[in-house]
Amino acid sequence: MSLVKLVDPVAAEDLGRVHFIGIGGAGMSGIARILLKRGVRVTGSDARGSELVNELRELGATVHIGHAASHVKDADTVVVSTAIRDSNPELGEALKRGVRVIPRAAALASVMAGRTAVAIAGTHGKTTTTSMLTVALQKCGADPSYCVGGQLVTTGLGADEGNGDVFVAEADESDGSFLMLAPDIALVTNVEADHLDNYGDPRAVYDSFNRFVERVGSLLVICADDPGSAALAEVAAKRGLKVRTYGTESDDYRVTGVRPDGFGTRFTIEGRGEVRLAVPGAHNALNATAVVAVADALGLPFEEIRDGLAAFTGAKRRFEAKGEAGGVAVFDSYAHHPTELAADLRAARDVVASYSGDGRVIAVFQPHLYSRTRFFADEFGAALGLADRAIVLDVYGAREDPEPGVSGAMVAERVNLPESHVDYAPDKATVPALVADKARQGDIVLTMGAGDVTELGPQIVAELSTR
Repeated sequence: MSLVKLVDPVAAEDLGRVHFIGIGGAGMSGIARILLKRGVRVTGSDARGSELVNELRELGATVHIGHAASHVKDADTVVVSTAIRDSNPELGEALKRGVRVIPRAAALASVMAGRTAVAIAGTHGKTTTTSMLTVALQKCGADPSYCVGGQLVTTGLGADEGNGDVFVAEADESDGSFLMLAPDIALVTNVEADHLDNYGDPRAVYDSFNRFVERVGSLLVICADDPGSAALAEVAAKRGLKVRTYGTESDDYRVTGVRPDGFGTRFTIEGRGEVRLAVPGAHNALNATAVVAVADALGLPFEEIRDGLAAFTGAKRRFEAKGEAGGVAVFDSYAHHPTELAADLRAARDVVASYSGDGRVIAVFQPHLYSRTRFFADEFGAALGLADRAIVLDVYGAREDPEPGVSGAMVAERVNLPESHVDYAPDKATVPALVADKARQGDIVLTMGAGDVTELGPQIVAELSTR
């Protein structure tokens, strides 16, 4: 099942003058940045100003705040994100004038064309793995172009133009748009049911990844530990693709001896050697091993990639440190699927064990989307049971309207912890004080969710500092 209309990519130099509707978004602004660095004339519009908008203006883009038909008068190509409604006046004007209109993913395919394209896909871990690969390649002098769904801590950017031949991109499956990419090398971290508001049923999710593999040029790297990812080997074999696996069950890149190392992680790749990461969690050991597999295919030496992985300090909102007060450390995570919550909470427990051994993990979770909450309420409850205490906010609806009977309470009542260790906090403003009342020296607080829960980290640190 494809949720998008496939568009043949147009070479970046043939796009002409490009106008982005919603240019301030993370994905859109990254592609605009790369085009600007290639000398393409870029204009755009967004509902509000931002730091990203200001950066694009400094690079030479003309950016309008607010939408109006007149903004597309000089455009040869108009790029739209999935957030743009059909009623948008700029989109309407472009269609009326017969201007080429393409989705964000098609624009990404255009800037990847002509490079050795590496796409990282999967239900979880895309941003971290894409960021890891980018930093590792940078550290060994490959200087890739890249486009990530988050921001690298090392550069503060989510996308940039490099001088090397490699282009590394995160491939987003949420709306099926990764089917517009045709990478030379693809890495699939895992495949699970998600985005069912778009796909309708889990089978359609798996089918979309099958179709993605059919668009890969030469190599598919998959996780042997994940059944959904491992199943793609059969599709790849039918196409004659080279396949490499990684994981604790892999015959190609086998991971052993994973253990916490302070805030980081140590592990061994059999036949290669030991790797030390500055980020926590067994899932990051897998992500890093996937990077080694891709780097091998690119002909890069393991020793240099290992040093690059050691230099990786994370991506924004991926177990990102927000501060510490009163002996309590606060982190923030974009985790919004049960598997992601479980991985981050296990990583938090590893960090606690490395430092004090008797600290607790306090999870502050904001469910994202009413549909996802309805689909996965039981699984969210089970994942939050890995914490010592859980605070559940109300649902962040994002693009969805509220559903009767669907709220954060659905998740809170399913958390497998003593009732006294679970709080439902529909008023977000009460959470910093609630956390400060419960936290004690040696604890870790982890805010989780794809919504505005990220705002709470600094507020929690500030509240803790007053106690």
